[in-house]
Amino acid sequence: MTADDIAALFTQGDDFLCARWGRPVAPVVFGLDDASLAIFRDALKAVVAHARHPLADTDPETGANLMIFAVADWDDLRAVTDLDRLTGIADLPGRLAAQSADRYRLLRFDADGAIRACMTFLRLGGALGQAHPAALAEDAGVNAMLSFARHVTPSPDLARLIRVAYDPALPSCARDPSHALRLAARLAAP
Repeated sequence: MTADDIAALFTQGDDFLCARWGRPVAPVVFGLDDASLAIFRDALKAVVAHARHPLADTDPETGANLMIFAVADWDDLRAVTDLDRLTGIADLPGRLAAQSADRYRLLRFDADGAIRACMTFLRLGGALGQAHPAALAEDAGVNAMLSFARHVTPSPDLARLIRVAYDPALPSCARDPSHALRLAARLAAP
C-alpha cells in the first residue's frame, strides 16, 4: 500500500482522520443464535489480538463499547430501547431502509480523538444473510478497528495496516494526511 492508498482510506471529502481505539475493546453482539455468537466472538478476539490491542469484558463507562446489532430487517431495530438516544440519529431504521443499506457503522471519539465506541448494524435479511458468521465478524471487526472513511473489505494488506496503526509510537488520532506517510513507511519496514 502506498501513502496515497492509505490516505484515501481515511479521507472523506477534504477531511483526513485516522483514529484507533484509545481504550480496551469490550464487544457485545445482539441478535445471533448461540452457535453464530461463539464464532463472532472468536473472530472479533482474533482481529483485536492481531492489532495487539487489549480486549476487555466490560468498559467502565458504558459496559460495552463495541456493539454489533444483527437484524433480519432494519425495522427490527425499532425494538431496541432508546435507539435514537444511543445513536444520536432520529429514525435510523427508516434511514437505513431508504438507502437500501446492508450495514452501517457509527463511531464515537474521546476528547483526544481516539475511538471510544463503535456501533455496527448488520442487516442479514439481504446479501449479508449468505455470508458465513466468521466472515461477517472479521469484516465488522476490521471496520471497527480504525476510522476508515468508508467500508473496507478485510485483506492481508489491511491487517498489516491495522497492526502498524496500533504502534504505540504513533498517535491514537491523526488529522493531518502526512500521517499516511508514517504508516506507509512502517508498512515498508522489514
